[in-house]
Amino acid sequence: MNAVIVDDEATVRNTIRTLLSENFPDIKVLASAGTIGEGYEAIIQYKPDLLFLDIELPDGSGFDLLRKFTSVSFKIIFVTGHQEYALDAIKVSALDYILKPIDNDELLLAVEKAREVISHTEQQLKLQALNENLQSRKVLKRIILHTSDHLQLISVSDIIRAEADSNYTRFWLSGGQRIMVSRTIKEFAGLLSGSGIIRVHQSHLVNLSYIDKFVKKGGGYLQLKDNTTIPVSPNLKKQVLQALTDHLYE
Repeated sequence: MNAVIVDDEATVRNTIRTLLSENFPDIKVLASAGTIGEGYEAIIQYKPDLLFLDIELPDGSGFDLLRKFTSVSFKIIFVTGHQEYALDAIKVSALDYILKPIDNDELLLAVEKAREVISHTEQQLKLQALNENLQSRKVLKRIILHTSDHLQLISVSDIIRAEADSNYTRFWLSGGQRIMVSRTIKEFAGLLSGSGIIRVHQSHLVNLSYIDKFVKKGGGYLQLKDNTTIPVSPNLKKQVLQALTDHLYE
């Protein structure tokens, strides 16, 4: 694999280059750059298989650089020092990232994942999800779900609910579709936080838009618009009621 590094910090560029040299001798860093302009020229010239891309650059964002390409054939590992909305968009789009200061193990894991085979179509789906989520700026719009045999791009608004099944999560979507994903419900609770989908129980996430009513008896449970009933954990009851109240006034 050939790589290009685009980051405005020389120390970060050197760290990535050194770690790759020591751990992945088959990956050659052909160029490094500190701005969007330099990065664009390097990508055009060297046509890398792998791009390490900083989110914040002196002349714009790493996303601005990606928008210069109508089609992206290289794999991307984002590099950022900020826990912000953009990072959430990267996560739900199933794209890889590492945080600054760079942790050696995190970088090595991200590179190992980047070496896995991924089709051009899958890469484009991930970038499509990322672009739509970045454009919305406030609420994540799309999420990538990995099933056992394919990668699916869905609208967050189409998620009715999700339920834990051991280390898997089962999603119920509007239209009757069900999807099983090999990630825990805890991960999705974090990824979808602030997107109108709330955790109401250790094993359940629910889209506020599909809740019909909260029933007090039996410790409290939610009745959804399709008549499904979902238990509410006692320790989450206050947050669930507050979320329902807030949703009414949005």
